[in-house]
Amino acid sequence: MSILHLKPVFQERIWGGRKLETEFGYTIPEGPIGECWGISAQPAGESVIVGGEYEGKKLSELWNQERSQLFGEYNLNEFPLLIKILDARDDLSVQVHPNDEQAGQLEGEPYGKTECWYILDAEPVAEIILGHYADTKEEVAGYIYQGQWEKLLRKMPVKRGDFIFVKSGTIHAIGKGITILETQQSSDTTYRVYDYDRKDAAGNLRELHLEKAIAVTNAPDLTDPVALQKQSVESGETQELISVPEFTVAHHAIKGTSYKLASQDRFQLVTVIEGSGTIKADGETTPIKKGDHFIITRGTKDITANGEMEWITSYM
Repeated sequence: MSILHLKPVFQERIWGGRKLETEFGYTIPEGPIGECWGISAQPAGESVIVGGEYEGKKLSELWNQERSQLFGEYNLNEFPLLIKILDARDDLSVQVHPNDEQAGQLEGEPYGKTECWYILDAEPVAEIILGHYADTKEEVAGYIYQGQWEKLLRKMPVKRGDFIFVKSGTIHAIGKGITILETQQSSDTTYRVYDYDRKDAAGNLRELHLEKAIAVTNAPDLTDPVALQKQSVESGETQELISVPEFTVAHHAIKGTSYKLASQDRFQLVTVIEGSGTIKADGETTPIKKGDHFIITRGTKDITANGEMEWITSYM
């Protein structure tokens, strides 16, 4: 099978809204829905295959049973990536994630969490937090325990089309009014540093994880505070956004003409972020639209897209 289509999983979040319904056409549960997990092998929200010979199979099952055939030659026990769309109606908590070694030591998990964000939409005054100004972990801890957030946190404005790389150990937060496509390692480990003293539905302050957060925070912070601006991508062109050991991510523009993708000896994860059209692979044509998530499996040949679309693809 050349293309694996996946059913998205939706997650309620205190900071979520309804844009996943109004902007992407998803049928979502009632309440503040903050995240669409479009391609996931995480137990907290695992993707299931829709259609074809693998109908109803979980992504983790295919990784375990058909890895070489569908995905490639990987010596990894767990599926490595997680693709999300996030709707931040309100500010997300200030947080930080461990690297692979720290995740193993602190949580017994196989992956830490390096991630990246493609900004799908942003209100005019929208900001993110990316990194900090402290020189040492002792300074980080001092600012955190004294609540001196303005001295600690680096803020920056973002707009549609910006691309942000967030390496593990980087303190960060998505601000209100921002919608993103997130490519990340397959991890759900988050250490909250600050949450604006918000309370959950039961009236309790949400848990912070200060000791672990300080332990995994990079200090000094060497994050480049400048977002990568999206360049003009002509019809049929691909712009590589980043390539690091954890993942390679690219932006594609398909504008009416036949757009050919190269066959690879590994899987490719695809999310349609704008428009609609068709994809033809190994002689089979399938309609696709904004909000669709699918996997182009290993060795798929003669991949052609037609329509007016933008994609974000990733692989490792």
